[in-house]
Amino acid sequence: MATSAQPVPSTAPVLLTLAAIAATAAVARPSGESRQEQALRARSGITSLLQDPTLATAGTWQLKWLGLSPDNANLAYVAWNSDGSNQIVVAVRGTVNQPLDTMEDLDVGTVVPFTAGGSTDIAVSTGAMDAFTQVATARGITGVPAEPSGSDGPDAAIPVDATLAQALALLLAVVPSSPQPTVHVTGHSLGGCVATMLAAYLQTQTWTPNPPRFALVTFAAPTAGLQSFADHVDGLDWILHERHVNAYDVVPLAWSDLLEARKWYPHPQGPRATAEVELLLTEINLLTKDNVYVQPLADSPVTWNPSYDWYNTLFIHKTTADFTAQVAFQHSNFSYLYLLGAPRIPAGPVVTGLSSTAGEGGEQLTINGTGFTPDSVVDFGPVPCTEFVHDLDGMWIRAVVPDGVGIVDVRVTSRLGTSPAVPLGRFAYGGPAPVVVASVVPDHGTALRKVTIEGSGFASGAAVRFKDELAYDVAVESSTVITAKAPARALDGADADDAKTVDVTVTVGVATSPTAPIDEFTYDDLSAAGGDPS
Repeated sequence: MATSAQPVPSTAPVLLTLAAIAATAAVARPSGESRQEQALRARSGITSLLQDPTLATAGTWQLKWLGLSPDNANLAYVAWNSDGSNQIVVAVRGTVNQPLDTMEDLDVGTVVPFTAGGSTDIAVSTGAMDAFTQVATARGITGVPAEPSGSDGPDAAIPVDATLAQALALLLAVVPSSPQPTVHVTGHSLGGCVATMLAAYLQTQTWTPNPPRFALVTFAAPTAGLQSFADHVDGLDWILHERHVNAYDVVPLAWSDLLEARKWYPHPQGPRATAEVELLLTEINLLTKDNVYVQPLADSPVTWNPSYDWYNTLFIHKTTADFTAQVAFQHSNFSYLYLLGAPRIPAGPVVTGLSSTAGEGGEQLTINGTGFTPDSVVDFGPVPCTEFVHDLDGMWIRAVVPDGVGIVDVRVTSRLGTSPAVPLGRFAYGGPAPVVVASVVPDHGTALRKVTIEGSGFASGAAVRFKDELAYDVAVESSTVITAKAPARALDGADADDAKTVDVTVTVGVATSPTAPIDEFTYDDLSAAGGDPS
């Protein structure tokens, strides 16, 4: 979709790409991997992306240091640009989970002094301080070289266990003195929040013999502190200081204007916040207690998508699921890269379905999806798969099911990341197959509209419900297809808008399909049932 016309600062797409690359391999392999193994995988993935000439970064950046916190929650890396510009970036990883969940987890009810900024009078949230401390004290992982062999440019000779500040000092000591080096500190989401603190901390350090200029550019960042922190950051000497926000991203509103999101999203596109969403946002905002948070550059953010021209058309109904899905879409690296005109970063693996969702160890099945690469590995829940072959086009993996028990998520991990768990990627040892609704066609109509429901785990005697109403004329065509007619829903008044879009669920025995936006059906008319329009 088109975006509003707006000049793009030339550095912004590059820095956003560098910030987005920090999310590489953020999720640990489901069957388990050590901190060192995950760091090695992250380094491999980050290096491959930095070398990609098709990205905004043009393939000229070289990884010099990578640090992972002890609990793997935070990652930062340092890279140098070999194009002659003598630029260095400090990129901090951002949010991995759902944005609303992440905001709930941050401790913003109490503040502490940000002494790393050089004063006891600067107040930041306890949660932001904890994240900053993890990044600032993280060390390179033993056994993970700071710089891959064979790369060009300064040999930083950075010890593998150096802290970020130590690594940066060692790098500055060996890069050219002309042009004067520039250190860009950047991050997306929580990474942007931490970047504001990290950049302020780095400015207080003494850098000899090659002092750099500093730039701070953040994307989708929540607020780290109170007015004292904002004044401190805004008062520092930056060669460049920018804060980029999507006008319809909830996260940058935390914690100064979060309640504004209760009015979202605009008609006629949608979605609109349900009563449940409004309550959730109100409760999250209460976490601040009496603290008044203020963003650096509060009055001058670079704002994108002001007219809501960019949105996901799959998530437009007035349901909590659609609202939270749209929130995640608007906040994503993908959306920010699009809005700033930067090429999309190659995605990690995605599982779209299995050839069979039930069976026993030793049986063969096909995992369908995208982004499968020769380095990809497969896990059945916590159990690694040891026998599998890849499709050369990255669209399937044929695997021999490892021994196991229960119901597990089948996930694929590559150097770029781990596929998210999806309903159609669940496998039941010994059966029955998990009950899942994958689509409802058509997804709108009046009462008695005949629909086709596709999914898995369907069996004779299955019950179909449109929210809490049983469907009519249910026919189980196969284990993956059911036809049914939408029941009547005669609601009006204040409840009518909320009742228009409902989840379609299938129950087989004691198992009921999980709900998601893909199973929704929207009533065109909530009046009592009429004739059969099919």
